[in-house]
Amino acid sequence: MLLPAWEMRLYGLLAVGSYLYAFYEAHRVSRKYEAVMDREFGLEPGTLFRGLKKDPMDFEWSYWIEWGRERILWLLAGHLLVSQVSRLLVEKYKPWCLMVYGMAACWLLLGIKGFAVILLHATISFAVAQFQLSVLTWLCSLTLLSTLRVPAVEEAKRKWYDTENEYYLLLFTLSVRCLFCTSFSLEYCWHGPAQKSSHSFLWMLAYVFYYPTFHNGPLMNFDEFSKQMRSQEAFSLKTNLRIFMVGIMRIFFWWCLAELMIHLMYIHALYSSAPPLEAASYWALGGLALAQVLFFYVKYLVLYGVPALLLQMDGLKPPALPCCVSLMHSFTKMWRTFDVGLHRFLVRYIYVPMGGSQSSLLGTLFSTALTFAFVSYWHGGQSYLWYWGALNWLGVIAEGGITKILSISPIQDLIERSFSPSIRRRLHAVLASVSTSMLILSNLIFLGGNHVGKIYWNRIFVEGWPWATLTVLGFLYCYSHVGMAWEQTYGVSAE
Repeated sequence: MLLPAWEMRLYGLLAVGSYLYAFYEAHRVSRKYEAVMDREFGLEPGTLFRGLKKDPMDFEWSYWIEWGRERILWLLAGHLLVSQVSRLLVEKYKPWCLMVYGMAACWLLLGIKGFAVILLHATISFAVAQFQLSVLTWLCSLTLLSTLRVPAVEEAKRKWYDTENEYYLLLFTLSVRCLFCTSFSLEYCWHGPAQKSSHSFLWMLAYVFYYPTFHNGPLMNFDEFSKQMRSQEAFSLKTNLRIFMVGIMRIFFWWCLAELMIHLMYIHALYSSAPPLEAASYWALGGLALAQVLFFYVKYLVLYGVPALLLQMDGLKPPALPCCVSLMHSFTKMWRTFDVGLHRFLVRYIYVPMGGSQSSLLGTLFSTALTFAFVSYWHGGQSYLWYWGALNWLGVIAEGGITKILSISPIQDLIERSFSPSIRRRLHAVLASVSTSMLILSNLIFLGGNHVGKIYWNRIFVEGWPWATLTVLGFLYCYSHVGMAWEQTYGVSAE
């Protein structure tokens, strides 16, 4: 251990204590504005936690919970049944059994027109891939993605459904399917003629219509999917049952935790109304910010946890679930460990082909910028997403630049001669606290919009300078020490 045990205990105590007090203040401000939030946004009566009202303003959580309860969970249960029976009786034909089931589930949920659009996207992507030109494949993918935002096309698709929620389900599904089609098509371009049989149109359909990842991910690149789906591992019903029971208990716990958070703290409702944020204390502001990013983390433990469990039951290895955001102390690690599937996609198909870290300085800047430009556009392309992407690009570039400068031999030798390991760790935590503050700000823009980011910037870094700013950085300094110690002890994966 680089630092004395008493010092690490102090950092841990300050980190946990500040978290709890900040959450308490966020709860207090939620109670204070409960009547206002109820009139403005319509808080829902608590079902899981009686006597408490529920914040319904997180669209993504409310949307997927409603769809899951009504139909998607039942269709996932059907997938599980087909998967286990096919593994038990016809392992060789498992991919095709699951493909047929996925297509049937798509037809049932999105209707024949929705099914036809997804099939059309896959067919066009496969046809363009025959030219084996990566640039052409990307042009095709971006064109198909852009059609989702053409007003006339949007209006035509809306008319297919009775409710807006049904249209949004098609929109979200097509957005995710676009990445799957892109992955298959690029892998097709990169593989030689001898391997084309493993990249047939039938395999593309098996990949695109694989139901656990169909509507919301997580993303799994085609080569990983194909390789694992082809391997016929020993099947044990007893082992699978144990995996299923443990997985269900974990997901239920995460779901209860997410629900508890939006019953105790009206994070999303308060973020939708500027006056309470502008009037809240600094502790309440901090508590709402921490609660917002932690809720996003727990939400994706549920939303990715369900399909990840089914992937395991199918004999596949899912991308790792998100790492706890409380332990994150850099932009780079956040991107590597939160949405692992998306990170692998961006690195394999954009960052590395454009030169990545192996190219010149300008090449690295360009390939990183292109990566964040794509992910911002894929998420919707609204103005706040471009600000979010730009902040993340600057953060990753700054961290990479500082790391490269400090790794230059003369500078590295000078630092090692001048500072002990414990001093170097403390200086690392100082830099990490600044990075973490910008990381949290960028996430608040992503989750709450430009107006939320502007309020936090003005309150903490402009009006609050120097005492509020330095206090926030001081607590983030403690969080950084805890995160680095956790990473060193438990080896947080950087994949």
